[in-house]
Amino acid sequence: MTETKGKRIQGVVTKLSSEKTIKVAVSHFVQNKKYKKYVKRVKNYLVDDPKAEATEGDTVEIVETRPISKLKKFKLSKIIKKAPVKE
Repeated sequence: MTETKGKRIQGVVTKLSSEKTIKVAVSHFVQNKKYKKYVKRVKNYLVDDPKAEATEGDTVEIVETRPISKLKKFKLSKIIKKAPVKE
């Protein structure tokens, strides 16, 4: 397995955009300069999922890659935790 350059990020799948694209929300905490309070920030990434493996609620790892389209610059690396199945 070859090592890929670029970021590896963990996030949660929030939306199945189209056939081969998913939307992944990545959250982190940032400290307010004045009040020293931590605030949660969320950034959304469009991710290439060619095999359509991921579903909403899955925790996934994404890897930065060459630009696939105008907004897609990440690929799905692996699914860390599957979401529980809703009945």
